[in-house]
Amino acid sequence: MLELRQFRDADERAVHQLHEFAQNGLDAPADLSAIPDAYLTAGGEFLVGEVGGRLVAMGALRRVSTASAEIKRMRVHPRWQGQGFGRLLLDRLEARARELGFTTLRLDTTVRQHVARGLFEDAGYKMVGTGHENGFELVYYEKRLA
Repeated sequence: MLELRQFRDADERAVHQLHEFAQNGLDAPADLSAIPDAYLTAGGEFLVGEVGGRLVAMGALRRVSTASAEIKRMRVHPRWQGQGFGRLLLDRLEARARELGFTTLRLDTTVRQHVARGLFEDAGYKMVGTGHENGFELVYYEKRLA
């Protein structure tokens, strides 16, 4: 069973490893070395998910404005995909966004991440555009929270 909790400083190495493994070796971006500043004290959230004490999932809310946030760094270890962990993480991030007073959530994913796109669309996210960043073709989504 997945146990979700807020990021702790001791999680940093495991967060980097999960990112790099789930992203096929891509180096972790700078914000993953500054999670407290980039997310927690900036009015957002960073959650990690564990199974048997092993970090297998993560996801964050990055405050954009008083009313909106962006879902960032959602990852589930490939070995643990297909078990509903992504949906649990997304649901918890949305609940936390409501607690923090956000009314709109945004996110992006690559065109090729069909499972992630299906997860977001099934959860009510609407495609609002496409674009390119760092050599990737992206799809942008948005959801208004009730």
